[in-house]
Amino acid sequence: MAAPIVFFDIAGPDMEKQAVFYRRVFDWEIADDGRFTVAAAAPLSGTLRQDPKDKVIYLGVEDVTATLARVAANGGSIIAPRFEVPGVVVLGLFTDPAGNSMGLVELDGAQPKVP
Repeated sequence: MAAPIVFFDIAGPDMEKQAVFYRRVFDWEIADDGRFTVAAAAPLSGTLRQDPKDKVIYLGVEDVTATLARVAANGGSIIAPRFEVPGVVVLGLFTDPAGNSMGLVELDGAQPKVP
């Protein structure tokens, strides 16, 4: 059996600041000790790439532009505004307050929107 992804963490120097960010932007319920559980797509897709040396977690959202506005309003930075990869997906890229690179995938219902 192929090894499944069973856990992830998001690191930063100020856990409370990180928790506030993810609560406000993504409505995640995060305990005082930093633990949280979020839904995941099944199966969870991934890719290998050569650039840059970083991992990126992509979060599914209804509206990439609106979510990026919440990211910026809560201490994150926009790397790339909403853009379309024709025939594949709609994306946006940001960093959280600790500088972790993250991505957004615009959803059409429960599936990624394909432009």
